Amino acid sequence: MKTTPVNAPADLRRSVIAVPPLCRKADLSLDREENAKLVQHMYAGGITTMLYGGNANLYNIAPSEYPALLTMLREISPEDVWMVPSVGPMYGTAMDQAAMLKDHEFPTAMLLPTLFPSKPAGVATAIRKFVEKSGLKAVLYMKDEGYITPELAQSLVNDGLISWIKYAVVKEDPAEDAFLSKLVSLVNPELIVSGIGEQPAIVHLRDFGITGFTAGCVCVQPKLSMDMMHAIHAGDYAKAEEIREVFKPLEDLRNKHSPILVLHHAVALAGIAQTGPALPLMTELPDELLPEIEKAAKELLAR
Repeated sequence: MKTTPVNAPADLRRSVIAVPPLCRKADLSLDREENAKLVQHMYAGGITTMLYGGNANLYNIAPSEYPALLTMLREISPEDVWMVPSVGPMYGTAMDQAAMLKDHEFPTAMLLPTLFPSKPAGVATAIRKFVEKSGLKAVLYMKDEGYITPELAQSLVNDGLISWIKYAVVKEDPAEDAFLSKLVSLVNPELIVSGIGEQPAIVHLRDFGITGFTAGCVCVQPKLSMDMMHAIHAGDYAKAEEIREVFKPLEDLRNKHSPILVLHHAVALAGIAQTGPALPLMTELPDELLPEIEKAAKELLAR
């Protein structure tokens, strides 16, 4: 596992940041073998940064299971892969996890966002407390405009507390985003990545000057997602757009039914790794949706 400090923008540009599901056994325990299969599949496609957060359903993980998760991620990681775990979203959980992170060598960790119960100034305070206790810079995940303001994000960056920012505020037209415009005017865009998959990545990187992007469907077809990233960085937006369209059928299913659950099933139905049951409070998808997900996942994998 890569343990050196985060070097932005180099670390944020060298790989699409994959956000994979977490494989579990029938009894809901962590499945080391299947998680290793998924990591190796992504790594074979060129992925060297893996962020375990929402798609891994770490919102619902038991704090008592967290040390085992950290140990597993470290042990199944190739030497040059940057593993990024998440903490929270609640303050008490994040602070307990901050103490657990001290026993490992992760360069950074992401605070999962929540709008209830939180206030922007309180989020900023929580991040300061987490960094102080863990000794790690934090990944700031901006998923909603009401979560934290660009000005508060700027203060955290200026104080050296943030390794990078995952920006994932959904807009009907990603090109029309006053909130992101304000953010990039206050924070170095080289510290910001697009956090909503392949679909808005071209606009975010080209029009707002941010550095990289996170994705879920990259877990199914990593090489193609890497090709898209390289095309964007090279300014070949026509090629990037062609690739973006290939990801759209599976992304549309995720947006329609559940980003987390559709990806969870897609990885298994494509034959990449057995993801197992969804961890409550999530539920399983209806059986009638699975053939459509399987078709989209297998077609994406075949490309």
